[in-house]
Formats: sequence, C-alpha cells, structure tokens
Amino acid sequence: MEEYTRVFARIDLDAAIHNMQAMRASLKDGARMIGVVKTDGYGHGAVPVAQAIDPYVAGYAVATIEEARNLQLHGIKKPILILGVTHPSHSRELVQYGIRPTIFTMEQAEALSEAVMELNRERGEAAAGSADLPVCAYIHLAVDTGMSRIGLPCDEEGASLAAAIARLPGISVEGIFTHFARADETDKASAMRQWEKYQRFIEMTEAEGLTVPIHHVANSAAIIELGETHWDMVRAGISIYGMYPSDEVAQTEVKLSPVMSLHSFVTYVKDIPVGTEVSYGGTFKAEHTTKVATVPVGYGDGYPRNLSGKGCVLIRGKRAPILGRVCMDQFMVDVTDIPGVCVDDPVTLIGRDGEERITVEELARTGGGFHYEIVCDIGKRVPRVYVRDGRIVGTKDYFTDVYEDFIAF
Repeated sequence: MEEYTRVFARIDLDAAIHNMQAMRASLKDGARMIGVVKTDGYGHGAVPVAQAIDPYVAGYAVATIEEARNLQLHGIKKPILILGVTHPSHSRELVQYGIRPTIFTMEQAEALSEAVMELNRERGEAAAGSADLPVCAYIHLAVDTGMSRIGLPCDEEGASLAAAIARLPGISVEGIFTHFARADETDKASAMRQWEKYQRFIEMTEAEGLTVPIHHVANSAAIIELGETHWDMVRAGISIYGMYPSDEVAQTEVKLSPVMSLHSFVTYVKDIPVGTEVSYGGTFKAEHTTKVATVPVGYGDGYPRNLSGKGCVLIRGKRAPILGRVCMDQFMVDVTDIPGVCVDDPVTLIGRDGEERITVEELARTGGGFHYEIVCDIGKRVPRVYVRDGRIVGTKDYFTDVYEDFIAF
C-alpha cells in the first residue's frame, strides 16, 4: 500500500461477508441477525463493515447514540439499537431519528414518552396530518438474567414494570433481550440457566398482557453453539470480524475468516555486538552478534506493550522475535536468521506471510491480553485500507482532521 509507508490495517470486507453467510447458514429457521458494530466496528470501521454486511442483517447494534447517528449520517437506513444506557437528555434525538434505545427503568421510559408527546405536539401544530409525525418511540427492554450489568429484574416485579413501561403514551416495545455472561465456555450450564430465566420472564410479561414482537438472546457464542436460543433474532458481534468468542467455542461448525490484518515496514537494519542492550530498561542484552530490524509501530498505535520480549512479527515469511520493550512508536526485532532483510521490507504484525501466520488470538495468549481488546485498541493513527473482491475500495485515516471552532490559548 504505497500511500501508507509506516503502518496500516487491511480490512477484508469479503471475509466479513463470508462470516455473515456462515452464521446465517447455522441459524434456526426464521431467525434474523443484528450486526453489532459498536466501538467503530470493533476497530475495523463501523461504516464500511455495516455497508458490506447490510444484505445479511435486519438491523444494527451500537453502544452509544453518537455511534448510531454516525451510521445514519453515512446512509445506513435499517433500525439501530443502542445496547447501553442513553442519557435522558438525548430522548428527543432518539425519537427524531428513530434510534432504538435500551430501556429498563421507568425514569428512562418516561423521559422518552415525554419527548414523543412534545414532538407530536410541535409537528402537529406545524403540519397537521403530516406523515413525518413521530407517532411512537420504538424501544427494546433489557432483562438481567445473570450478567448483573443492566436490565429489568428477572421477576414478577420486573414483568410488571415492563408492562407499565409499555403502557406509557408514545412507547412501543419492539424487542426484549438479555445477554449471556458465560456462553463462550465449554460448560453451558450457566448460559442455559439464563436462557430458562429469560423464557420464564417472557411468560410473566405475557401474563401481564405484554406481547413483544422481537426476542433476542443469542450472542456470537450462542449463534455458533446454542441454536435453541436463536428465537426471533440473534446478535452477531465478534464473529463478524472472524474471531471466535473464546478458545472454548467450537471452531468446526461455523468457519470464520479473520477480517483485519496489520502491516508495517522495516525502517532500519543494523548489527549489534555481544552485550548490547536493546530498548528501554535494557531488558534484552545480546548474547551474540545480532542483526536487529526496527519496526515503526508501538503501543501508541494500539500494538500491545505486553508483547515486549515475547511476541513475533513476520518478515520474508519467517518469524522475527521482539527484542526488549515495545516503545510508544517503534520496536525492534531479531532478524539474524532471516537472510537479506533490508529497509522497506514488509512486516506483518497480524496476518499471514507465506506459510506463517500470526493471529489476534496468538497475540492475546502471548501477551496475556484479550483478543477483543487488541482489535478495538488499534488506534486512529493506524489507517484502515478496505478491500473487496481483491481490490482496494476505500481508505480511512485521520491525518487531515481539522478542529473546527477550536479556541487556541
């Protein structure tokens, strides 16, 4: 990629589409998918990923109203659900733009109901009978079946509260969901207890007179291994991006392909004599003459510092171990056993080079981190290069950002 000479992340949109197709083939009949593109598509780019997978989803899920609006401003038309808590000050905006909030308290619901009524009055006065009237706010109720994060209590009191929320003027309960805490474990007992609690809660809400059209429980792990939980809709998250939720999740039935790879270039090559220290703290000292290559990437780009002295990169199809500590903007690798390494040689930090491959999961195991975290933390300083049908279809970087209305002191 000639435009970027330091580092870039390659985003394979064909792989994302493949992953959606593989998951869809495993779904229970009638179940539809929500594409979870929060945290800027787990670091991959929410907008390009959403556009690529749009034919395979009924809607999208994000974490914040800002993420939802960003999708809409880029032409995403399908419903968008905010999985987290949205401050009541955004109630009017939620209604105006048809964004689906997660609701689980009367205070949240009342603020939304008031916004609906206010907008109806304003628009009714301006244009009576207009088709643009925000007749209602579509919401999804969250139920806490064991995550202890957010949600209605999973009991008769919670069911009564759900029914009371549904009776508020301008409120339409479109969906009701819960979230598995341990579906990515080999032992599914905990997940099944949550599933049973959720089903009992639905029975309680129906006894209260509340019938909800959309039920969604299954996350990526449950899509792959718990078909009985698919119900009306499932939420595909990490699996969109070609990663399994954990090493305990079966990787045979639903074959996923990694979407992100990370690439850089050698900036300097030198020989160091015995006894020479490398990087901060001198944690590496050469025991023999060593050929060292410098890679212009660091924890300032989101490359994990905990790979210091542990990780590897790929150069000329071979593994080059990291020497010493990863710096903010650079790190050094041992290329003694890789003939001919020179400046501008490609470096693969995540991905495949020849017969060798470094996965995000390997980085997490090696450094003691978490594979979700690694891709989410690849920073704004790393350009994204989007590939479809084997060709570059777009790029995204922040090198020319302008701070408008910024007051310099």
